Amino acid sequence: MMPDIPSFQPNARILFQGDSITDGNRGRNDEPNHILGHGYAFIIAAKYGALMPERKLTFLNRGISGNKISDLTARWQADTLDLKPDVLSILVGVNDSSVKVPLDEYEQGYDQLLQDIVHANPDIRLVLCEPFTLPGARHTEDWIEWRANLQSRQDAVARLASKHGAALVHFQRAFDAAFERSPAEHWIWDTVHPTYSGHQIMGDEWIKTVSQY
Repeated sequence: MMPDIPSFQPNARILFQGDSITDGNRGRNDEPNHILGHGYAFIIAAKYGALMPERKLTFLNRGISGNKISDLTARWQADTLDLKPDVLSILVGVNDSSVKVPLDEYEQGYDQLLQDIVHANPDIRLVLCEPFTLPGARHTEDWIEWRANLQSRQDAVARLASKHGAALVHFQRAFDAAFERSPAEHWIWDTVHPTYSGHQIMGDEWIKTVSQY
């Protein structure tokens, strides 16, 4: 097995769940050119769909723009449990920070979603992704507060990853390293949403993490 190849089992179903960053303007029908959106989920699926055609992998995207943890809760049955994923990747939290959802509400809601999917499939492989940010067009006047609030979500995701034995994708660390090479807007154009270059950073970090999981 090559170092950068996640150990996806034959016929595995890999589901990406989250908000607009995952959504990536995905199609809402079965048309294959747009069904995964235009972001990190597409990058990952394209790579391993090409590398592993014999494994007949199915990649699914159910990210929805604007979603918070409470929105995931409302659609968890139809958009997660009913899809019966073997690998579940979740990125959520930036919208919870934006509207200042209390941290305990965010963490408890997130924890319940993970408990539900583990109950449904004890063999599920969980991949929890840090919400992330870089300085930019938004939050120029409240940057310190914004960054601290998002850091609290990152810490919560780390606690949940440890509790549930999930892979933890350190997107913030990856973007911080990228920021040392080029200005923030090259990677994230509005403090929150990645550019195509930023989505490549995400895809690479996700693959690196999941390959070691």
